Amino acid sequence: HYGDLWNVKYLRKFKWEHLTEKVAYERRIREQKMRIEMMQARRENAAYAEKVEQGMVLDRIEERRKKKGKSVDRPKGRKDRKLRQTSTVEEGASGPAKKAVLGSLV
Repeated sequence: HYGDLWNVKYLRKFKWEHLTEKVAYERRIREQKMRIEMMQARRENAAYAEKVEQGMVLDRIEERRKKKGKSVDRPKGRKDRKLRQTSTVEEGASGPAKKAVLGSLV
């Protein structure tokens, strides 16, 4: 700090705190970045652990199904969904089909 002290001698109303202020600011910024980085790493680790746990649960379910003799040809994590679809009505049609479709919309 020899050069710093030399400059302090010739700068009026300049205090040592002014020199250390920048160092303290940089330290705070570095600590804040480290905190953010640690929080991000913690979140990523938690997400990974959750996925591993889900995989283990699905493996246990698959094993139980194999034991019971049920088929296990579904991909992991996917559910079979049955969607109900209304039948189409031709344009210009009349009668009970048109009334049924219009009745379901209202």
